[in-house]
Amino acid sequence: MMRLRGQAVRLTAIVGETDTYQHKPLYHEIVRRARQAGLAGASVFRGVEGFGASSAIHTARLLSLSEDMPVAVVIVDDEQRVRDFLPELDELVAEGLVLLDEVEVIRYAGREQR
Repeated sequence: MMRLRGQAVRLTAIVGETDTYQHKPLYHEIVRRARQAGLAGASVFRGVEGFGASSAIHTARLLSLSEDMPVAVVIVDDEQRVRDFLPELDELVAEGLVLLDEVEVIRYAGREQR
């Protein structure tokens, strides 16, 4: 089991829910590649409202239901492993926002395999 504790880096890639890579959701490809690269983990969170560089507001409110909600792919690992993954995102993310910030990991534990 991978150990992760103390100082780490959080990578957050914010992309559109309908963004694709080879006819599959872009967020799925980012998660797949993060796993393939051996990163500690990746999670995808769907936004309820937001706007980006285009200034178009995307919202989940019933009267203005958007089909392209923002999604955030969050990856946490040690700094070098995350930075080594950045060229993958350069290839995948044509529109969106990629952030890096320092974090402190307090606990990282997985379920035991059955």
